[in-house]
Amino acid sequence: MTHQNEWTPVGSRADLVPGAGIGARFGDRQVAIFYIPELEQSLFAVDNYCPISGVNIIARGIVGDVEEEPVVATPLYKKHFSLLDGRCLEDARYRLRTYAVRLEGDQLQLAPREQGQGAAA
Repeated sequence: MTHQNEWTPVGSRADLVPGAGIGARFGDRQVAIFYIPELEQSLFAVDNYCPISGVNIIARGIVGDVEEEPVVATPLYKKHFSLLDGRCLEDARYRLRTYAVRLEGDQLQLAPREQGQGAAA
């Protein structure tokens, strides 16, 4: 569950790139934020750290869908991670942490999420 006082500003609406990811600092973590305006839920946030390559590179991944589920493909290994829950579609050993993300006016905000929760706010 996300509480109102947990929201942290990490950028602005102007930072978002339609159909692509951006990196942001959230506490001591790097987070990848994706903006897909054609979807009803248009904002997604996951760890930027790729557990397969060991590099902070997820924000540079290719956004798409697999069976209508929004995903990001890792730039180096082309494995697909769900933007809804962070699981790797090709290998269940890998998962990305997900974060609640929202726009409050023009301010882009993140909040921690208990892992196992569904899509971003």
